[in-house]
Amino acid sequence: MSVLTTPDGRYIVVRGRLWRASNPQLPEAQRAALVHDLSAARRGVKAALAQGDATRLAAARAAVHQAKLGLGERGAPWWTDGAPDFNRHLARNTPYAPWYAQAQGGDV
Repeated sequence: MSVLTTPDGRYIVVRGRLWRASNPQLPEAQRAALVHDLSAARRGVKAALAQGDATRLAAARAAVHQAKLGLGERGAPWWTDGAPDFNRHLARNTPYAPWYAQAQGGDV
């Protein structure tokens, strides 16, 4: 499965839905550390679910959230031009619809 990125780099498209991309202006070392933290937190979620440990699950999910905030994938948009945030919207229902239709090889 290939991942599409909007022309402005603000979103990736997964199964037709826009998901906010990481802030491209993060220094590489900071981005790498946050991605490492996110991966570890996701492993923690998986382990807590397997063990049925609600306390560990809550802590792991909080760690996922913190890493995603740091990456710019959650919280306030990382862009500063005032453009609206279409995170989690279907691409076909946003101003990206013409681009998405063309990227899928069809018409709007």
